[in-house]
Amino acid sequence: MKTIAVDINPATRAVMTGTEVYTREVCSRLAAVAPELRWRFFASRPRAGLGVDVMVIPFRRLWSQVRLPTALAAERPDLLFVPAHAVPFAWPGKALTVVHDLAFERHPHAYSATERAYLRLTTRWAALRCPLLIAVSESTKADLVSAYGVRPERVRVVPLGASAPTVAPAPASRLAELGLNGSFVLQVGRIETRKNQVAALAAVERLDGVTLAVAGPERNTALAAKLRASGRCRVLGRVDQPTLELLYKRADAVIVPSHYEGFGLPVLEAMARGKVVVAAKASSLPEVGGDAALYYHDAADSEQLAKVLEVALGDEKLRTSLARLGRARAREYTWDRCAAGVAEVIKELVG
Repeated sequence: MKTIAVDINPATRAVMTGTEVYTREVCSRLAAVAPELRWRFFASRPRAGLGVDVMVIPFRRLWSQVRLPTALAAERPDLLFVPAHAVPFAWPGKALTVVHDLAFERHPHAYSATERAYLRLTTRWAALRCPLLIAVSESTKADLVSAYGVRPERVRVVPLGASAPTVAPAPASRLAELGLNGSFVLQVGRIETRKNQVAALAAVERLDGVTLAVAGPERNTALAAKLRASGRCRVLGRVDQPTLELLYKRADAVIVPSHYEGFGLPVLEAMARGKVVVAAKASSLPEVGGDAALYYHDAADSEQLAKVLEVALGDEKLRTSLARLGRARAREYTWDRCAAGVAEVIKELVG
């Protein structure tokens, strides 16, 4: 029986963004979709609710580059699977990683010099080191080919899944506590220039009686302050899952105006909940939304976004049709299918 070591460490972090959710959802299913393999999961700290047995090996700094390779030397697995990017430099064995996006190449100004250097180094190392790579979208695959010269036949595209609601929405009174007393549109994601909240707010300010609600951690504090300064925006920060479910339930639309996304998970999550999605026609977003979302062509054009958003809010027949199409499309993207796709690539590598 082949042994597969898995770096599940991202799923143990306190803040759950896209890569952390991906790691949790995929890793919790691997043993079920590929029981013929022996799975060993490693992390630097414990986390309840992962659904797998995890070997916790604490280490203060550089866990993936120093402590994990030491543990692997004793374990001697047939392959190391890294769901979130960084393959240890000191691991001499076979490895597989997932490339979620190349935002640091497409929008370098959104990252510090140190972040860019680390991300470029680890991505280039993965491109050289791994016999195969997993990309989460055809768009990310194309980025790997163009930016790093990876041969297309070395990249396997395995799309993400949609998370069905697992908790009940918070009480409706929570909206008033958040300052949302009327019609609002929702944007989910970190506050940073790549997510393009500036265009979202400018579009909402062109419409009457609509507020922009932004749910996500603040990466760019100056941008967050600019959003807060508008009476038409509510900066909610990180919200718990019941509150997020309430926001999805009550939002009149979900907008994803990002300049760049490796996949665009909020598009899928909104469609799974029957919400109308208005997205920029950029990077992977049309690939994920298909014909179940509305698009505008220039991510920075707030006037264009406002016009499409106005249609999305006002045409009830269109809204009903998009909700039906969105739910059907979201059903094609499941975490079970994603985990099975990852397992197939792993089995391809270990023979």
